[in-house]
Amino acid sequence: MDEVDKDRELTGNNTAGENNKIPPEGGNGSAHVIHLSEMYRDWFLDYASYVILERAVPAVEDGLKPVQRRILHSMKELEDGRYNKVANVIGNTMKYHPHGDASIGDAMVQIGQKDLLIDTQGNWGNIFTGDSAAAPRYIEARLSKFALEVVFNAETTQWQPSYDGRNKEPVILPVKFPLLLAQGAEGIAVGLACKILPHNFNELIDASIAILKGKKPHIYPDFPTGGMADFSAYNEGLKGGRIVIRAKINVFDKKTLVITEIPYGTTTASLIESIVAANEKGKIKVRNIEDNTAENVEILIHLPAGVSPDKTIDALYAFTDCALSVSPNACVIEGDKPRFIGVGEMLKIATDRTLGLLQKELEIKKGHLLEQLHFSSLEKIFIEKRIYRNIEECETWEAVLATIDEGLKPYRKKLPRAITREDILKLTEIRIKRISKYDSFQADEEMKNLQEQMKTVQHHLDNLIEYAIDYFKELKKKYGAGRERKTEIKSFDTIVATRVAATNQKLYVNRLEGFAGYGMRKDEFVCDCSDLDDIIAFRRDGTMMVTRIADKAFVGKDIVHINVFKKNDERTIYNLIYRDGAKGNTMIKRFAVTSVIRDKEYVLTRGNPGSEILYMTANPNGEAEVVTVYLKGTSGARIKVFDADFVTMAIKGRDAQGNILTKHPVRKVAQKEKGVSTLSAQKIWFDDSVQRLNTEERGTYLGEFSGEDKIVVITQKGEYRLSNFDLSAHFEEDCVLLCKFNPEKALTAVYWEGGKKKYYIKRFLPETTDKKILLIPETAGSQLETISEQEYLLALLKFSKEKGKEIPETRLNVTELAPVMGIKAQGKPLNYAGIKEVELLADPDARAAANPEDDIFEENDGLSPMEELKASHKKLPQAAAAEKKTQEDSSEKGKNAPTGKSKSEIKPKKGKSPNQTALNFDDSVT
Repeated sequence: MDEVDKDRELTGNNTAGENNKIPPEGGNGSAHVIHLSEMYRDWFLDYASYVILERAVPAVEDGLKPVQRRILHSMKELEDGRYNKVANVIGNTMKYHPHGDASIGDAMVQIGQKDLLIDTQGNWGNIFTGDSAAAPRYIEARLSKFALEVVFNAETTQWQPSYDGRNKEPVILPVKFPLLLAQGAEGIAVGLACKILPHNFNELIDASIAILKGKKPHIYPDFPTGGMADFSAYNEGLKGGRIVIRAKINVFDKKTLVITEIPYGTTTASLIESIVAANEKGKIKVRNIEDNTAENVEILIHLPAGVSPDKTIDALYAFTDCALSVSPNACVIEGDKPRFIGVGEMLKIATDRTLGLLQKELEIKKGHLLEQLHFSSLEKIFIEKRIYRNIEECETWEAVLATIDEGLKPYRKKLPRAITREDILKLTEIRIKRISKYDSFQADEEMKNLQEQMKTVQHHLDNLIEYAIDYFKELKKKYGAGRERKTEIKSFDTIVATRVAATNQKLYVNRLEGFAGYGMRKDEFVCDCSDLDDIIAFRRDGTMMVTRIADKAFVGKDIVHINVFKKNDERTIYNLIYRDGAKGNTMIKRFAVTSVIRDKEYVLTRGNPGSEILYMTANPNGEAEVVTVYLKGTSGARIKVFDADFVTMAIKGRDAQGNILTKHPVRKVAQKEKGVSTLSAQKIWFDDSVQRLNTEERGTYLGEFSGEDKIVVITQKGEYRLSNFDLSAHFEEDCVLLCKFNPEKALTAVYWEGGKKKYYIKRFLPETTDKKILLIPETAGSQLETISEQEYLLALLKFSKEKGKEIPETRLNVTELAPVMGIKAQGKPLNYAGIKEVELLADPDARAAANPEDDIFEENDGLSPMEELKASHKKLPQAAAAEKKTQEDSSEKGKNAPTGKSKSEIKPKKGKSPNQTALNFDDSVT
């Protein structure tokens, strides 16, 4: 072969269909050279298949990777109830596969830290801090009781030879539980990855029971590190899904935040590093950080003076690892192939497999019982019928077996199954001692017991679904304690980074040359800003532009106004006076800039050449000032100085041309007096699903807010505080009341006093304070029962049964019972024995009596003339007064009722409910 042909063969330039193996130069064709491309292709495919099937991806049947399965099998082999050194378990595991000792140790630590299958002893690391476990020779482990009950059964396990053929290892462990979803799994293979998130133990059991009942449950991950998570885009754990996990951050005081739970996949060390990095970049402002994490997470973040805790919390979520986005990718091995399936299908596969394994175990148990019953019957016949005596004359072993077989023939039909040679051999092994002491009655009792057990097993087989449900319920009862959900399921609102970023830069401007940025320290200072902000610039020629802030950027010459731009800001109103063209009319307009396209120029005038801005102000709360307009002396106007009030101008869009202020040339415009806001108060709602305020009408309406208005916040602990109505404000998870602060409107609270063991009711006026106030006593057991902001209330007292008899409910007029006191007052005790519950109900009658004019002009659509007349009579002041008098009389009688017994304070007339009015109308009205 010449050199050209050899080169062509070795470089892969041979034509299709030619043999890829060529004889070496000078050879006789007996040896071949493998083509390099073929070697890479085959080897890579082998390697990829090995990594996918034998390393990175768990099997859907038992939820384990091969190394995890071998570790558990090895621990079962060593199981004697005592702890084993992890180093011993590692060594024993290596006889099934030559894994590295470090990889086996790491895999075992990961299983142990999940606190489900392995009972650990020693330093196994810390999932919160990221501290690693001690060396394998120092730590110990044994299988948990849960693992011994759920994971192993030699009779239902399929076995295979180990790598060297000396031992047997399980192909799949017979796990009777959705272990894969409980533990989760993560691995990177060749060409694919697996990320299955852990789920809650008890919720998986409940979901499995629901599947057995024919329902389709929905399950969501639960992380050992706790935190909060939004699963709205979970997508069953499939590729393309996404969940957002946040740390749990609370306001400790005005200068301190405390992190008590961290996102899954982070540690306190990495979390603190991300906070420090964000602080160094100026995204947030932090004075110092304390890490007090031990058994539980506690990270204290101390803030500088003047920094908002609420805004800092949002900034921590926006710029640090306090909020993470996780993308699951549910990939499993099923039938020696990788498959992408959702967690719902995984759970159904695990539940169906559990059902099948339980059935198999019952059938095996039934077979064992049948064998025991069969041999007990044979033994009874063999001994009671003295068949063993017939073998005394037999000279050969075969003759012995034949004699026994012949003696059993008359009883074959009574036996559970046919007699085999093994049965006869087993009979020959019965010792003389057992024959001599054989108790026929005891043998019958044992056989009855076996038959009862077989009936029970058969009943379970006939009712397999109910048996499986009971199995899952028993698992939950035995092992579910302490495994409550740790991750709170929430819906998160979007945090706009530019709104929460700390002002880490300063904006400067050169108005004449038209440059602006945070690197121009020698020019005019405008305001504080962040490096994420946009800036808005208005030029003398009546154009404007919004652009990203930079170190130095050109925004146009002759700038009249520049500032940080806030998207969708409807409350910042621009007041503008401009000249239309070189000699045109002078126009006046008011407008807001809510949304724009970045770096696009917008014209605020009519667009005629020579237009010029004469006066402009930016008003963050829609203020409208009064200006003085000076006309040129050469103008033909009789009045050359006059005032213009922007209040008269309606707020319109950016493109509106405005109204004509004057047709005469203007010399200058000067502000005469500052204006007040012309905008209505903001309507605020509270969305309890995200614990945030909003203006989009989501949740509970709180009222209209403006200026220094405050919000009253009361928690389940009985703590009272005030908050501003900033949309970035954070509220406690246990808020029981949020309402607008009104110093003249009393709040009503009912609480249980733990020391005196009785209920108290108090009415108090909210106070203006910067501190938290505890509304209930600090005695142990005291707790807030209910609280209301309504003015007219009834206290509904519900009582426990007395000697098996129902005690009627009692209704009390709260206004008469509890006068308004100070916020720290104890209140009035409810001196009634056996109170079980206290509710606060609206009292429409008292409200109508106190405000009769509210209902006088209501429409009465659909009422007959007589009904309208009755209704109008009821709404008249004299009718309300009569009703009030009746209620006062009833209340006065109630005051004289003895305490300690359940008697109604408001006694309705016969045939009337307690809520009906005391007034009566005749059919005829004069």
